[in-house]
Amino acid sequence: MKVLISDKVDAGCVGILQQGGLEVDVNTGLSPDELLEIIGGYAGLIVRSATKVTEAVVGRADSLRAIGRAGAGVDNIDVDAATRRGIVVMNTPGGNSVSTAEHSVAMLMALARNVPRATASMKAGKWERSAFTGVELAGKTIAVLGMGKVGREVAQRANGLHMHVLGYDPFMTDEAIQSYGTQPAHLEQVWAEADFLTFHLPLTPQTKHYLSTEQLAQCKDGVRIINCARGGIVDEAALLAGLESGKVAGAALDVFEDEPPAAGSKLIAHDNVICTPHLAASTQEAQSNVALQGVEQVRDVLMSGVIRNAVNVPSIEPEAYEKLRPYLDLCERMGQIQGQLAEGSLERITIEYRGEVTTHATSLLTSAVLKGIMETFAADGSVNLVNAPVVAQERGIRVDELKSSAPDDYTSLLTVILEAGGQRRVLSGTLFGRSDPRVVRFDEYDIDASPDGHMLFYINDDIPGIIGRVGSIMGSHKVNIARMSCGRHQIGGKALTVLNVDSHMPQAVLDDVLQDSHICWARQVAL
Repeated sequence: MKVLISDKVDAGCVGILQQGGLEVDVNTGLSPDELLEIIGGYAGLIVRSATKVTEAVVGRADSLRAIGRAGAGVDNIDVDAATRRGIVVMNTPGGNSVSTAEHSVAMLMALARNVPRATASMKAGKWERSAFTGVELAGKTIAVLGMGKVGREVAQRANGLHMHVLGYDPFMTDEAIQSYGTQPAHLEQVWAEADFLTFHLPLTPQTKHYLSTEQLAQCKDGVRIINCARGGIVDEAALLAGLESGKVAGAALDVFEDEPPAAGSKLIAHDNVICTPHLAASTQEAQSNVALQGVEQVRDVLMSGVIRNAVNVPSIEPEAYEKLRPYLDLCERMGQIQGQLAEGSLERITIEYRGEVTTHATSLLTSAVLKGIMETFAADGSVNLVNAPVVAQERGIRVDELKSSAPDDYTSLLTVILEAGGQRRVLSGTLFGRSDPRVVRFDEYDIDASPDGHMLFYINDDIPGIIGRVGSIMGSHKVNIARMSCGRHQIGGKALTVLNVDSHMPQAVLDDVLQDSHICWARQVAL
């Protein structure tokens, strides 16, 4: 079998494939037409980000069995097309975790000891010892927000520096956090006690501006902030205001809301800010690791059928996948809704299957639910259908799967029960026809909602006028309502409304909705 390497990777990749008995061609810089011309002869393909594996390429790939992406993202690969052809698509998550963690610690130490400013001063011919007095890390409290792979690596290194390490991760049990030598903490404790804050979260609607004016007000005077995760997690305007007031003693930033930042940025220019141009994963070792891992995975698929880090459904024949795909889509969307509505530490997930859906491979459907839930708080894009159960297990979350062939009110019904922060939330869904996903139950409310796009869930007193008031708020913010579903279980009690809208809703919309004394709960979901 032949393998094509179409992007520049570590020189050792060729040897790994050849040792596995594979024939290897290295042909980089191919045009789309050139790739189309030759792809039919290859069983394996190794790419980085330059090669675009389009539907047209997959259509010509008569012999292709595996695509390996040396990196986490697969935006340059048409995964759906590959799945339909039975081609395994794999990425290499976690290959740059150590590099990112080390960069975070380097930024931490440089921030504590004013290394960049002192260096610039000396290069300018000055000797200003008293101007750059720093602080010791030993004995200080650092809060690690996000205890995924990178966060855990940072926590271990901070322990080695004899710091007091607080760990916060809403999708991780206290026991799991403690297993990494870290003290579990709630957000109020994090803001109040941390001398240093380091962020290792994904950027989602829930984590955007996770640290803003309100949170900074709860922090210690002189707090120092490190963000090597995603731009936008830290509110840059609030951070600048904190630096200018002295509330924030310093910030170390590798990522920004706009990359590259605008010329003349006051934040970049501030004396107490150190910054790097998104370098956290940019080491020779990290680039080599993801490439070597990628070729090993392709070799294992081709030579032994062992599959690791797949992002699609490799064990299903294309014909069976076509039948299962609508359920996979429904399950993932239900998981995303539950993940985004979760409040507090996630403790248990129960997935119930009733009716005809039990004739399918429900283990894959459970993986789809877990993928939707866990990717909400996975910073590195590493959660997929294959590893989602493992990610949940690593975080100490109990997962149960229940099946009954007896139908409920629907031919097939899937229910996801999520227990987090002492609360229990129930979400049920089904397919209308063969492929139209619907959410039909939310806790005690029967509804008919389309799990799609931007959604607003709110619970209110069941009195006249509430829907009109919410509609007026949407109109005042120029947010168009596309669809509405309402449910209640008794007249004059509580009612649930689910809105599908055409665009993202600013926080001001939720604030205005919650200003109404008859609305007791409201949350936004983006799918």
